[in-house]
Amino acid sequence: MSHPTDIELLCLDVDGVLTDGALGLDDRGVESRRFHVHDGLAIKIWMKLGYQAAFLSSRTSRAVERRAEELGILHVLQGRDDKAAAFRALLADLNLEASRAAFLGDDLPDLPVLRLAGYPMAVADAVAEVREPAMYVTSRPGGHGAVREAIEHLLKAKDRWQEALALFE
Repeated sequence: MSHPTDIELLCLDVDGVLTDGALGLDDRGVESRRFHVHDGLAIKIWMKLGYQAAFLSSRTSRAVERRAEELGILHVLQGRDDKAAAFRALLADLNLEASRAAFLGDDLPDLPVLRLAGYPMAVADAVAEVREPAMYVTSRPGGHGAVREAIEHLLKAKDRWQEALALFE
């Protein structure tokens, strides 16, 4: 396992982490998701400070693509039933060791990636099996600022939180 100071890539599950896990469906079957603005700002700060971010989901959604575009996230892996293989491929593409990556998850399909990541993290409302191997568990649930909290945790451990705040002075 790694220390937060080693982390260069933050990989995020989507449903239940960036969202509260609820999927809205209208009468035409069009899906909708809600994203928390605090999470988005924190992701932008993370990347502005020179780190990388990625979304990794077993589901596929145009809303996730649009959110990634808004935030400037280049690495969006959707429709990946084998999340571990997708995570390994991402690391290879970025020429990065797993020890340099954190992953934030919430449910059983995230376990293989949590076991690979150098710094596994879980949202507060993650299932027990996901919280157990996590080196950090947020106090906030998925979709309600948990990503922001995880990023603050990483940046404070790196002693870069004041630098993040200075971006707004």
